Amino acid sequence: MTSLYDNIIFGPVHSRRLGLSLGVNLLPLESKLCSFDCIYCECGWNADHPGRRRFNAREDVRRMLAETLDRMCAAGTPPDVITFAGNGEPTLHPDFEAIIDDTLALRDRHCPTVKVSVLSNATQIGREDVRRALLRVDNNLLKLDSAFDETVRLINNPAGDYTVARTVELMKLFEGRLIVQTMFLRGTCNGRRVDNTTEREVAAWIDLVRQIAPHQVMVYSLDRDTPCRTLEKVGKEELQAIARRVKAAGIPCTAA
Repeated sequence: MTSLYDNIIFGPVHSRRLGLSLGVNLLPLESKLCSFDCIYCECGWNADHPGRRRFNAREDVRRMLAETLDRMCAAGTPPDVITFAGNGEPTLHPDFEAIIDDTLALRDRHCPTVKVSVLSNATQIGREDVRRALLRVDNNLLKLDSAFDETVRLINNPAGDYTVARTVELMKLFEGRLIVQTMFLRGTCNGRRVDNTTEREVAAWIDLVRQIAPHQVMVYSLDRDTPCRTLEKVGKEELQAIARRVKAAGIPCTAA
């Protein structure tokens, strides 16, 4: 069953990709706010969680994160990573850059070995303030689920005038200081076939990854409940085969 995060700070949870992760949710606690409406989102469909569209205040985020880090570090159990995720797209927050500055200062004060990660769908990287903030974090994870606009519309349901070509050009501005993150899946949704694991899809995606030249790629498949119940998880061996092709292009890649 899909569900929302009901607090600003959540976890820590054991992340397949990041280790012991303390989550930060900048989005509304009682609704979902995202520029994508992914068919695999663990928070469910956007329309299922209309609610109040109020971002969490910068001051509340800073206070609650400081309290949690203080408690965890005092207990000798600091997280491996502070991860911005939650009920939608974190970079939509109007104070995103300032919140990242606050978080880095708190991290340096309380537990300097902890990494800071942002899980983003990359829809806001055309904003200079967002790019500046993402360049300051340890793990800047940007989503690219397909090389084709029609597949992105099936899987991610982007709002506005999103295009893969524009997103790739903006990703290049990071000059390698990003991690490309891709969900591979297949199945049907709303009566339409969905599959970004075909040779056509994978070959075109790898070509874009080469152009972006990130310092790492993470490929993964379904692990939690999805709003579309007719999707199929891609097996570990198939993910590892895709990862080997990325590595052959000279880019480190993990499969989870």
